[in-house]
Amino acid sequence: MNIDITFRHMEHTNALDQMIREKSEKFSKWFGPGTEVHWTCWLEGIGHCSEVSIIAGAEKYFAKAYSDDLYKTFDLIVHKIQNQIT
Repeated sequence: MNIDITFRHMEHTNALDQMIREKSEKFSKWFGPGTEVHWTCWLEGIGHCSEVSIIAGAEKYFAKAYSDDLYKTFDLIVHKIQNQIT
């Protein structure tokens, strides 16, 4: 699985990087090892936004989440992607 992570207007920390990679492991289980995952995280007003774009073979998935806590957006995105595939 190829994971690309972009942060806009915020600090890229090892803890954030690790959490995103852990959350992305679920995508690997669902879509297989050749999956490409692109995460983007940024600040919007006083909140945090994250989005993910997934390419798994010919299939494409996208989810976006907004919350007061960046880590919470990761869980919301994983849940939204799971809803798309079930």
